[in-house]
Amino acid sequence: MGLKVAVQMDPLESINIAGDSTFALMLEGQRRGHSFFVYEPKDLSLQAGAEGVKVFATGRCVLVRDVAGDHFTAKEPETHDLSDFDVVWMRQDPPFDMAYITATHLLERLPSSTLVVNDPAAVRNAPEKLFTLDFPDLMPPTLITRDIAAIEAFRAEHGDIILKPLYGNGGAGVFRLTANDANFAALYELFIETFREPFIVQQYLPQVREGDKRIILVDGEVAGVLNRVPKPGEVRSNMVVGGRAELAELTEREQEICARLGPVLREQGLLFVGIDVIGGWLTEINVTSPTGLRAIEALGGPNIAAMIWDAVEEKVSGRTG
Repeated sequence: MGLKVAVQMDPLESINIAGDSTFALMLEGQRRGHSFFVYEPKDLSLQAGAEGVKVFATGRCVLVRDVAGDHFTAKEPETHDLSDFDVVWMRQDPPFDMAYITATHLLERLPSSTLVVNDPAAVRNAPEKLFTLDFPDLMPPTLITRDIAAIEAFRAEHGDIILKPLYGNGGAGVFRLTANDANFAALYELFIETFREPFIVQQYLPQVREGDKRIILVDGEVAGVLNRVPKPGEVRSNMVVGGRAELAELTEREQEICARLGPVLREQGLLFVGIDVIGGWLTEINVTSPTGLRAIEALGGPNIAAMIWDAVEEKVSGRTG
């Protein structure tokens, strides 16, 4: 069945198609006969009055192709009522700021006949580094604070720590501080001046040298596993900062983690999720704009985009059938 699909995303011109999961979803959807309209979050609007609420966006109808430097053709900009679409994908990258939160409020106003993926209310309530707090026994020791005394006490207890912004992404602003690192005070001052929110502090997990696993779950079920190994001298394993990717299998502990999370994700309408696990400890639950689809397939793994569309098509059929 050909679906009308709107994609709320970062500028299509600027994406790296070799690793972009939104592009993978669009390629697979187009192969299935679905049509695509793309727009940026800044072009999303809501109008309310006596006749009700209308959520609309200005964007472009596009065709995509897997050709670097020539990956799409777009029509002239048009404005469309998003309730006319079968599916709306919320796929812009973080930061998870007030603009991101506002977009979830607007998309939440769409009628139930339009499937929004992931569910905007669930996305709003599940920031990647905070959602893990629902599963404290699966997490490494963690502190969320701006209080320097609390951080110093945590560091004294655990030795090596990781300090990172609460709403960061892509490995930006992630620092390792060893037990006697003299840069602690200066780094704390930098964080205080840069971020208004509390910071997240976690015990450093030396197992990260063996890799940080990104596990993709589709409607609560494991669909693929990617191990990201930091390059020498780097604490971050993200591929955007040079991490090496390899396919991996789940350990018994990781299976336990996925079994715990799966039903919760499914219940909340979080259809496409990427969780991060280091040394058997859950560190993040990525629900805003998970990545990894193209890397997994390029390494010989499954076409997870096809699994995601199977799930989306089934849910749309259930709403309209």
